[in-house]
Amino acid sequence: MARSPGSVSLEVVGVDQPLTASGLLAAVGELAERDADLAGIVARYGPPPLWDREPGFPTLLHIVLEQQVSLASARAAFDRLRAAAQPLTPARFLELTDAELLAIGFSRQKARYGRALAEAIRSGALDLEALDALDDEAVDRALRSVSGIGPWTSTIYLLMVLLRPDVWPVDDIALAASVGEVKGLGRRPNPIEMAELGEVWRPLRSVAARLFWHDYLGRRGRAG
Repeated sequence: MARSPGSVSLEVVGVDQPLTASGLLAAVGELAERDADLAGIVARYGPPPLWDREPGFPTLLHIVLEQQVSLASARAAFDRLRAAAQPLTPARFLELTDAELLAIGFSRQKARYGRALAEAIRSGALDLEALDALDDEAVDRALRSVSGIGPWTSTIYLLMVLLRPDVWPVDDIALAASVGEVKGLGRRPNPIEMAELGEVWRPLRSVAARLFWHDYLGRRGRAG
């Protein structure tokens, strides 16, 4: 049966399952057929990486470090943290003093966030291993029950760690900048506008996000 231009071959893409490398490629093809601007990204830079991350406390803590700073500075602080705390477990993190965390690169606020996260995991209030079995909304509620984890952090964990296929981080500055550039808006759309714009790429908004990030990096001469 023929598909309408805006439809998605769910069987091919597997939108009810975590994204895989092959699923990503299929989804990129689907979106490129539906949106000429996304097809242009693929023509310029090829398909985007999966950008998958290992589940668990270290990755979630790393995402907390990435809040409102450059990825490079967050990576540098995270590398110093891993050198100072081996292995990087909630218990080991909680042993670090304020002075040690400040020297590593944590602000006082992010040190509090890191401790809240470590304590939530250690106490069992947050079970990261159980998130796989939850739907997106339940994952979001579980993560955001911890102080310092807001919509952006939760969404990035859903998108890059749990590899959910239809997540759209409306608060991500680089994503919004790329949407504005690719769509010729002349400015960066705000989160409300981002939510509205993202509707057209359901149920593959996570794939659309990867394409826009890919373009953002490509325009700035940085590898994806």
